[in-house]
Amino acid sequence: MRHRKAGRKFNMDGSQRKAMFRNMVTSLMVHGQIRTTKERAKELRGYAERLITLGKRAPNDADIDGLSGDAAQAARAARVHCIRQARLWINNDEAMAKLFGEYSERFATRPGGYTRVVKAGVRPGDNADMAIIQLVEAMEPAAA
Repeated sequence: MRHRKAGRKFNMDGSQRKAMFRNMVTSLMVHGQIRTTKERAKELRGYAERLITLGKRAPNDADIDGLSGDAAQAARAARVHCIRQARLWINNDEAMAKLFGEYSERFATRPGGYTRVVKAGVRPGDNADMAIIQLVEAMEPAAA
């Protein structure tokens, strides 16, 4: 029985599963959306949301330039720490640049829910439910 066991196994061992999600989250960060099975997309959501939150939490270069002394050194160390944590899951320099540049600015005011999963029919070969996981657009302030 799998009581209190979170996460899906996908009929593979842990290292294979981790490698699959590393590649998927890297592709998601580079392209903005990917097409996969519904179950994999739902599981990938957690990894992607955690990484975007990590990118938001890291101080950007403009914030560091405004500081001086020990505060600037601490901010640089915090940024390096966040980059190293993200590097465990993202294996592409282009994806890292987008995460800590474009996506951190795009989702700066959004408190969560950076991805959406849209159903995309079934796969012809094995009739698996397919879905598109994509990053949502930036929230625009509502006109009064």
